[in-house]
Amino acid sequence: MDLRTALLALLLPAACLSPSPGWAALPAPAPMLATALHGQVDVAGYLVSEKLDGVRARWDGHRLLTRNGDPIDAPAWFTAGWPAAPLDGELWLGRGRFQQASDLVRAVRTDAAAWRAVRFMAFDLPADAAAFWQRASRLRALVAQANAPTLRAIAQTRVADRAALDARLRAVVAAGGEGLMLHRASARYRGGRSDDLLKYKPAADAEARVVGYRPGQGKYAGLVGALLVEDAHGRRFALGSGLSDADRRHPPRPGTLVTYRYNGLTAKGTPRFARYLRVRADVPVARR
Repeated sequence: MDLRTALLALLLPAACLSPSPGWAALPAPAPMLATALHGQVDVAGYLVSEKLDGVRARWDGHRLLTRNGDPIDAPAWFTAGWPAAPLDGELWLGRGRFQQASDLVRAVRTDAAAWRAVRFMAFDLPADAAAFWQRASRLRALVAQANAPTLRAIAQTRVADRAALDARLRAVVAAGGEGLMLHRASARYRGGRSDDLLKYKPAADAEARVVGYRPGQGKYAGLVGALLVEDAHGRRFALGSGLSDADRRHPPRPGTLVTYRYNGLTAKGTPRFARYLRVRADVPVARR
């Protein structure tokens, strides 16, 4: 046994070192979902990584799946050599290319040539019962051992304080990134929304004019489901998130300028995660 293998043996469970049906007996829990970072947080207790704007995906040791468990029709060569351990991660084409990645994953016919540019950026071992700092270390070693060109481990680092965290966020955003993820170093993997996993992204405000409405459905039947708005650049999109029941019963009339909040732009140039905030009461309603 060489030195590298000996170190891996100390770091990884035996089931990780070679493909084994044993992983099938350890089904991964439901995906762990992040909450937004709010208020004061002792960031020294977290490992921090870049929040990639890719498509969330899971590897169950045999198949590539969406977050909801639907099979992803990737070329067979894409997952060749991947470990038998379940992996949680993102299918990523690069910063600002979410829409292209999403279109590729949802395509009816597999575009094998386009998949050459995709990487599975792994960030967790959902079937591993250890604390996150241990899982992150094991994941790095597991990916290194696999040595598969399509598989990467997302870098996880510590920051000393909130000032250092904010500085890192500014650097990532300036480089075209979306934001940061903070994972509590001592946390176990658990499915569902969790305060052990935080997302930290900048948000921007802007204004747009109401040009129409989208009817509500389900519990909002008979009410407004979303405002249809147009911004100063002529881009039209819907604002449904953020509307109160009162707003849905008595929406701002066409021509009203409203403020919305969003997180960057999609590949098509429309605001990402746009949500309604309020009417700009200091600006008159435009005649249409």
